[in-house]
Amino acid sequence: MSAAYTLSVDGMGGDFAPDVVVAGLEIAAERHPAARFLVLGDEARLAPLLAAHKRAGAAVTLRHTPDAIGNEMKPTAALRLRTSSMRMAIDAVAGGEAEGVVSAGNTGALLTLSKIVMKTLPGIDRPAMAAIAPSGRGDVVMLDLGANIVCDVRNLVEFAVMGDVFARTVLGLTAPTLGLLNVGSEELKGDERIRQAADVLRESHLGPQFHGFVEGHDIAAGTTDVIVTDGFTGNVALKTGEGALKLMSQMLRQVFTSSLSAKLGYLLLRPSLERLREWLDPRRYNGAVMLGLNGVVVKSHGGTDAEGFAHAVDVAMDMVVHRFNERIREGLARIGPATPAAMAAAEPPVAPA
Repeated sequence: MSAAYTLSVDGMGGDFAPDVVVAGLEIAAERHPAARFLVLGDEARLAPLLAAHKRAGAAVTLRHTPDAIGNEMKPTAALRLRTSSMRMAIDAVAGGEAEGVVSAGNTGALLTLSKIVMKTLPGIDRPAMAAIAPSGRGDVVMLDLGANIVCDVRNLVEFAVMGDVFARTVLGLTAPTLGLLNVGSEELKGDERIRQAADVLRESHLGPQFHGFVEGHDIAAGTTDVIVTDGFTGNVALKTGEGALKLMSQMLRQVFTSSLSAKLGYLLLRPSLERLREWLDPRRYNGAVMLGLNGVVVKSHGGTDAEGFAHAVDVAMDMVVHRFNERIREGLARIGPATPAAMAAAEPPVAPA
């Protein structure tokens, strides 16, 4: 990508900031030579790092901020801290200085600040958190992953529109298939809310891509390219998948160290196991995105390394370069006429997320 876009970066967010942030920008600057980065943070700590990373130093404009939002800080407290690196990075997008923001900092604070400062796109009731996960047939998109605990028909339909655009933008799919996560694949399964959302999607321009209901095992199987659900279910599914991958890694390690013959077997299988490790490398999937805001917001995992942070920057650049928000507006405009009756019939959520 060679387009000249600017991303603002929370230089102090994450478990290993600012070192990992600058090292990640060094990689990102090589991948995106025309990109520019506005880095917000402690100048005394960031300036020496940028001096040691020549590519990052040449691509970065550094702006000093006296405060940082810690991992344990509550969102309400983060809102009052207007001079934090995270807040000022978000302000830069809201003020038009940058097209998107990347932060490895406090997730709750990032979600809250982004929603309040940037606002949602016209026609979007609530933003959703989306991420990419591995499956047996390639990468899949999942949303919502925790931004909205309770959702209605309108939310699920909007998530489907945003998931479709996200899969086209980041995965490069021309017609991604969509599935609504449910307790069964039969049409009568699930509550009225999810059945009404399915009816809306079948009647919309996304109808040819809509697979119907999918179950938990369909996520790993890659039955559809996009999995749509509420934030409570999506977050549980995500954490369950992460735990399963960790368990598999631990069990493989135990198996291949259990005996001499097992160790010899590992030596024979090592090339294949290395390919598996690369395929399941969590750094490849780093960069959850807040969809539906007036600006691109990418959340990097707080404990990632430089390669993982650079991947989060890659995701943000994909979103910006491919006009993600404009394409969401186009999708909502197309689906609009199909939605009023079903949305009006839906029960409102019990409580806001």
